[in-house]
Amino acid sequence: MAYDELKRDLTEADADVRSYLEHSEEYFKLKVFKVLMGSVTAAAKALLVGAATLVALLMLSFAASYAFGLVLGSNYQGFLIVGLFYVLVAILCYLFRDKLDTPLLRKFSDYFF
Repeated sequence: MAYDELKRDLTEADADVRSYLEHSEEYFKLKVFKVLMGSVTAAAKALLVGAATLVALLMLSFAASYAFGLVLGSNYQGFLIVGLFYVLVAILCYLFRDKLDTPLLRKFSDYFF
C-alpha cells in the first residue's frame, strides 16, 4: 500500500514537472517574441522617422545652397558653404563620439534587460 502511494505521488510529481517545463518553455517563447517585436517595431519607427528627416534635411540643404548662391552670385559657392557646414558637423560628431556611447548603452540595456 505504501508502495502504491509512493508510486502515485512520483507519477503526479513527474506530470507536474513536465507541465511546468512545457509552460515555462511557452512563457519563454512569448517573452522572446515580445522583446523581438518591440525591437523590430522600434527599428521600423526609427527608420521611417530617419528617412523622413533625411529627405527634409536634403531639401533644406538644397534651399540653403541656392539661397547662399543667390547672395554670393554663384551656386557653386552656395553648395560649397553648405558642404563645408556638413563637414564641420561630421568632424564635431567624430570628436564627441565617445560621449554618445554612455546614453546609447543605457537606453539599449533598458530594452534588453
